[in-house]
Amino acid sequence: MNTNNTIAIIGLGYVGLPLAVEFAKKYPVIGFDINENRIAELRSGQDKTLEVENSELQAVIQQDFDNSIGLYVTNTVDKLPEATIYIVTVPTPTDELNKPVFTPLIKASETVGKVLKPNDIVIYESTVYPGATEDVCIPILEEHSGLVFNKDFFAGYSPERINPGDKKHTVTKILKVTSGSNPETAKFVDDLYKSIITAGTHLAPSIKVAEAAKVIENSQRDINIAFVNELSKIFRLLDIDTRAVLEAAGTKWNFINFTPGLVGGHCIGVDPYYLAQKAIESGYNPEIILAGRKMNDSMGSYVAQETVKMMINKGATIKGSNVLVLGITFKENCPDIRNSRAIDIIREFETYHINVDVYDPWASAQEVQHEYGFDLISSSQELKANYDAIVLAVSHKEFLELDIHSLKSSIGVVFDVKSLFPKNLVDARL
Repeated sequence: MNTNNTIAIIGLGYVGLPLAVEFAKKYPVIGFDINENRIAELRSGQDKTLEVENSELQAVIQQDFDNSIGLYVTNTVDKLPEATIYIVTVPTPTDELNKPVFTPLIKASETVGKVLKPNDIVIYESTVYPGATEDVCIPILEEHSGLVFNKDFFAGYSPERINPGDKKHTVTKILKVTSGSNPETAKFVDDLYKSIITAGTHLAPSIKVAEAAKVIENSQRDINIAFVNELSKIFRLLDIDTRAVLEAAGTKWNFINFTPGLVGGHCIGVDPYYLAQKAIESGYNPEIILAGRKMNDSMGSYVAQETVKMMINKGATIKGSNVLVLGITFKENCPDIRNSRAIDIIREFETYHINVDVYDPWASAQEVQHEYGFDLISSSQELKANYDAIVLAVSHKEFLELDIHSLKSSIGVVFDVKSLFPKNLVDARL
């Protein structure tokens, strides 16, 4: 590898931007994103995802592209032909039926295909099912470029492992799986990532192996969390504290520590469906994977239903009651609201004609309104008193500063999904 290689990063979200910034410390980098507002934000040296420190972004950002080391961001394709390496980091979501949605990946491949030149390399980081890079993306690149795969241009796959909001396991500190469409390309891709990833790399024997490794990483976590979620439901019926059971069991040296909760976000709540879909297409019904997804997808409505039962037992009138939900992001201390399962709690409460207030100091009110169609409580000072129930859905550190008992009514219920508060201060927790 040498600094003469110009790298284009396609997609500047939670995955693409940190990668672009790291590469921009050693290479000329063109960051491309179709969101004009995102480009304007990054050019001003700000990152609303909080994945990159503003000072770090400002140190590499360029206002004009001149093939020097640094990061030039744009929403136009004018400069993309300058690149010799293209890294695609667009999202791969699912639809309302949990079917994989390849539209962003297809559009990104079309964009790259139109500027692809002989000897260029295209690397995909987006989560896909095994075989998708070669079966879905490569034909699009060939069609729009007029070039022949593995003769005129080459491909690699290196699955993203970004953990949004995690300031310890940042992109350079997470070991990177790499792969290529032939041995020479595989070595080139591995060397490229080795030049910035201090944690090292693992060169997989094929693109399909690397794709499969990504989807099973998150499928494994999903299944393990589903198991403890089921335990939580069982132990609640038996009047046993699940967290106490897990702490006791965790004293065994080989016990794997997982905790119950809501499972959302752009990876764990989505990736298993990509593997399941491919399995079904291949004639196999993935029972365990889908059972885990079904269990985890049920937890939001379960929390709301159990809260309503406790409210009834305390004498509350359910219709027209007031409930406070704390947190709408998919995880703690992170502004990412993608595929948040806290929304399931809110929607279930609404079926009982309950008035729901939602407070989240990390989430963007504009994004929440656009994505979910309701307004956030803008600050803790606007919270009401006498809530009939309070549900802590996300364990933001700011919630520890709230006086929960001054917010609830005399018969109010507190359900602490994340076990953030002391046990004696809540009525229930998973």
